[in-house]
Amino acid sequence: MNPKVLIIIPCYNEEESIPHLIKEILNLELNERFDVSVLVVNDCSTDKTADSVSHYNVNLLNLPINLGIGGAMQTGYLFAQRNGFDLAVQMDGDGQHPPKELIKLLNHYVQTGANVVIGSRFKIKQGFQSSRLRRLGIGYFHWLNRIFTGNSIYDSTSGFRLFDKKAIEIAAKNYPDEYPEPESLVIFGKAGLHIEEVPVFMKKRQGGKSSILYFDTIYYMIKVTIAMFFSYFRK
Repeated sequence: MNPKVLIIIPCYNEEESIPHLIKEILNLELNERFDVSVLVVNDCSTDKTADSVSHYNVNLLNLPINLGIGGAMQTGYLFAQRNGFDLAVQMDGDGQHPPKELIKLLNHYVQTGANVVIGSRFKIKQGFQSSRLRRLGIGYFHWLNRIFTGNSIYDSTSGFRLFDKKAIEIAAKNYPDEYPEPESLVIFGKAGLHIEEVPVFMKKRQGGKSSILYFDTIYYMIKVTIAMFFSYFRK
């Protein structure tokens, strides 16, 4: 049987971009090798995100309160675990992650057997590279993650990532809440999971607004640093 793959798309006010993203995913020709399903986790959007998604043949979970990206993703991983999916792939609802790049993550998983595969913007430096300030922050998290786990992950803030069953099980039980990507790598590293990166092409967001604004970047770095520190020392 083909591996069951769940594409999890967390959404908050993404009515502009989510229809185009879903269409592209549904048009992918992957079902010869993978049994692909889509789950949209609507994080209590105040726009018409839910209505936009309801027109397509995908799974939709409407959260009654806003949980943030971590809570929305943990909801998705719980869904994946309870429904017997072999792999789960996170894709942002803003259109930054082109669906055609998904095959790179899947192929890398098949080739390496990694528990976690991260789509990296910086391995070959093509496509949207983010702002200079954010790139400095990402470089800082690369250094910090290397200290805590010994893993050299260049794009630790990437939200384009694949989890196998072991990683899904961990994320379903314990996933960071507000800014989960860098902190979760500490959790996975402590659990002994094999983490790999694969170069992918990314775009600018295709609609909506980022959850991390320019003046919040320093706050984000401080808060995530503290969270990574406590995740490392927590039993």
